[in-house]
Amino acid sequence: MKKQKGVSLLGLIMLVISASIGAGIYNASEQLAAVATPGPALLAWLITGIGIFGLAMSLKSLSETNPDLNGMAEYAQKGFGNFVGFISGWGYWLSSWIGSVAFATMMMSAVGYFIPSFRSGNSIPAIIVASIISWLLTYLVSRGVENAAFINVFITIIKLIPLLAFVLLGIVLFKTNVFTAHFWDNFTTNFTYMKATPGGVFNQVKGCLITMMWVFVGIEGATMMTGRAHKASDASKATIWSFVALLIINVVISMLPYGYLTQAQLAHVSNPALTYVVKDMIGPVGGMLVSLSLIITIFGSWLSWTLPPVVATSEMAGKGMLPHWFAKLNKQKAPINSLILTQVLLQLFLISLVFSDQAYNFAISLCTAAMVVCYTLVAAYQIKVGYLAKSFKMMFPGLLAFVFEVVGITFAGLQYLWLCTIVYVLGFAFYIKAAKENGRSINQKEWLLMILVTIIAIFAVIGLVMGKIKLS
Repeated sequence: MKKQKGVSLLGLIMLVISASIGAGIYNASEQLAAVATPGPALLAWLITGIGIFGLAMSLKSLSETNPDLNGMAEYAQKGFGNFVGFISGWGYWLSSWIGSVAFATMMMSAVGYFIPSFRSGNSIPAIIVASIISWLLTYLVSRGVENAAFINVFITIIKLIPLLAFVLLGIVLFKTNVFTAHFWDNFTTNFTYMKATPGGVFNQVKGCLITMMWVFVGIEGATMMTGRAHKASDASKATIWSFVALLIINVVISMLPYGYLTQAQLAHVSNPALTYVVKDMIGPVGGMLVSLSLIITIFGSWLSWTLPPVVATSEMAGKGMLPHWFAKLNKQKAPINSLILTQVLLQLFLISLVFSDQAYNFAISLCTAAMVVCYTLVAAYQIKVGYLAKSFKMMFPGLLAFVFEVVGITFAGLQYLWLCTIVYVLGFAFYIKAAKENGRSINQKEWLLMILVTIIAIFAVIGLVMGKIKLS
């Protein structure tokens, strides 16, 4: 009997963890300390955990009830039609390669621990090295998806070891009095503290959301790889196991530094924050080890994020949402045209970061905003499935995820969602071409939606030119 090939359950879990545990967790403590005291930060983690749990359960449910569908674009297509499916898939593709840009800038910042000219993450030498690595990863993935997934298992195990070591170190050096000193207090930009108020706590929670949403981007990885899994049922199992592991890891590692450094000290730590926290704990050798770990970690995450978006565009082409050109496979069964196009755009975006003051923060915010569109449509489809089945139990996780994603992006990243419309407009040409190739006409509702998004994108361009929207 011929052996069934594909990515195993362990491979899927490691792919999701590797994709999600990347640059974000190494810098989350500094980003949270800049906007929140420990109490509001923990409250924000609780809210985020509930919202992402709803998303994970929705992904699990949809992968079980629709085993023939591969990922978020096909869920949106089945639930709401071709155009909405395109919006979801194109947004996922956009988010994934912009997320790779964030990995590039943080990896170069880690290299900056050894070579100071790289510390900003977007200097010209840093961009050149990041570009070389990016093309190398594209070549690696072009040699075969399953082979790259195997590498992810190895890299994920390697990256978890230093993180677990930090947890043990953080627990040993944890100072309860430092952690609780201003637990719920409000604070000013110069870290003068005052008594907590509901409005102050709310603003602090709001400030945490974009960072927390970012560290969970990638949770859908197993679902996006359903078609390449050893068994379709493994995708739903991998999603839940990955969520549990990620929630524990993210909360513990982002909150432990609050018990070692004061909030003001933590908020002013250099990027990547965890490197310099460990350096303060045990000296330069600790910082060096964390920097090396971060470089390996980001390599794995970057590799993980190179796989699903090109698989998504290839499968969108198979479903008539993109031209057949995107579905072309090479001898190793990798979607070569999608890979090359994605890499070229990633390269252009990397070059543009030379002109951004906050390259990493801009990249993660834009990535998260684009992904929120996909997650919201997943939640909406789960609600629809539950409604048609007359089952509130099925609707509930979708409702949790839908409310969380909409509220989160409204509070934390509307201007980035606005910017995303520019790239959506560029994708409309591909959608129209795909319709012609498949002998399908664009209906009036689709034309109206495209016109509406185009108008919004035009205003986004005007906002950029006039300085109303800043690339920072």
